[in-house]
Amino acid sequence: MEPAAPDISEWVGRTETVHDTLAPAQALAVAAMFDDPNLTAQVGDAIPALWQWFYFLPRAPQSRLGEDGHPEKGGFMPPISLPRRMFAGARVRIHRPLSIGRPAARHAVIHDVSRKEGRSGSLAFVTVHYRFEQDGVLCIEEEQDIVYREPGAPVPTPTVQPWPDAPPRAVTQVMHVDTRLLFRFSALTFNAHRIHYDREYARTAEGYPGLVVHGPLTAHLLLRLAERQEHDRARDAGRAARAVRTFSFRGVAPLFDIAPFRLQSVRDGDQAQLVAIGPDGNPALTADVSFGES
Repeated sequence: MEPAAPDISEWVGRTETVHDTLAPAQALAVAAMFDDPNLTAQVGDAIPALWQWFYFLPRAPQSRLGEDGHPEKGGFMPPISLPRRMFAGARVRIHRPLSIGRPAARHAVIHDVSRKEGRSGSLAFVTVHYRFEQDGVLCIEEEQDIVYREPGAPVPTPTVQPWPDAPPRAVTQVMHVDTRLLFRFSALTFNAHRIHYDREYARTAEGYPGLVVHGPLTAHLLLRLAERQEHDRARDAGRAARAVRTFSFRGVAPLFDIAPFRLQSVRDGDQAQLVAIGPDGNPALTADVSFGES
């Protein structure tokens, strides 16, 4: 008789702490990936918003990676049997930036684990709360949503449609993410999930029409567009640019390297509504950002 499956609800409340020195070399590598020549990455400099995703990285041994490239299930995250895993969304509040080159800690707790039936089959949701601290001070709070699902039917190649007209005052940018950027982002986040760099695996094993653009990469690209918009507004108003205070995103549909997509930012006061629109003209990822005094 096979052993009973573990009760994943028992993982609620499980904690994990990861330490990192926030090495300047990592920040410089990220800046190179984003074509940002202005980052000096000196010890004590503030790391840009969301760059905590490039630190506190998983360190699963090669022998403990699954066929898909994810670390084996269990340990801190519950051993959910559903094979597909996605970083579906996050909510971030920045109290003060983390500083480059100084020790910091990320404290995590599993806040919720649940299951439900969706149109594509069984789903499981894990919500994790993170607290990033440096010198004993809370710098960032973050809540992440991880979704597990059944394999499902193959995803069809998107039908290219004209993008809808942008709203008034919108700032837009067309992106065509290629394999070089996908590889670099995977490397800098130590993410071995093969759907982002192994085209044959992505197509035959997981049923995607091309390489999948990381949801957090799309979130970064949207935030960078909103930050450029803030810097332009600040220059025109003769003031200093405001810092990112909150950021949230939610994945709606996957994006692929086989067709361009459009980034869009619409500013409303100190907030902006962001969306990545797929080649089929539909939203693929939505986000919100707010700015405040540094």
